[in-house]
Amino acid sequence: QVQLVESGGGLVQAGGSLRLSCAFSGRTFSNYAMGWFRQAPGKEREFVCAIRDSTYYADSVKGRFTISRDNPQNTVYLQMNSLKPEDTAVYYCAAMLRTKSFFGVRLTNSPQYDYWGQGTQVTVST
Repeated sequence: QVQLVESGGGLVQAGGSLRLSCAFSGRTFSNYAMGWFRQAPGKEREFVCAIRDSTYYADSVKGRFTISRDNPQNTVYLQMNSLKPEDTAVYYCAAMLRTKSFFGVRLTNSPQYDYWGQGTQVTVST
């Protein structure tokens, strides 16, 4: 019943910026921790960042990407700056019940997320 819909992907030049959005519906948004993951062709899905009460980032994006959420709008954002060609991937938004995240379940562990969006393509050109 939960729906996650990503938007904002596209083509951008290296060094540029892009802002992704993820709209959440079907349940109470504030009950969920939110995460962003990405998958490049031929590679495994990898953790990008997450937000609960604080934020968490993969080393590869620290200082360049920022995750935020707007609870009244039921939306989570991913601001991506200083983009590199290696950032090219399909980006997925995911939701995890907040209670699970306090049971010792790590926000970086993708199989533990309860709901996933369809993904949005981000392509960074040289």
